[in-house]
Amino acid sequence: MSKKVDFNKSLSEISIEDLKVRISEDEVRLKKLEFAHAITPLENPMSIRDLRRDVARLKTELQKRVLVG
Repeated sequence: MSKKVDFNKSLSEISIEDLKVRISEDEVRLKKLEFAHAITPLENPMSIRDLRRDVARLKTELQKRVLVG
């Protein structure tokens, strides 16, 4: 299975509060990675893109749950 499918399946078991906490933690981690990459290029700059996409998936899941109820 792809990373996206595994990631989305794992989100179904997380509560809304935990989603919010994880979003904020990952956003902070993303800012730190972007800052570190601006100073000294990262060994794997694709990690920034992967983390940014994970944050988007988390936000999408949170929004879906808020709208459904």
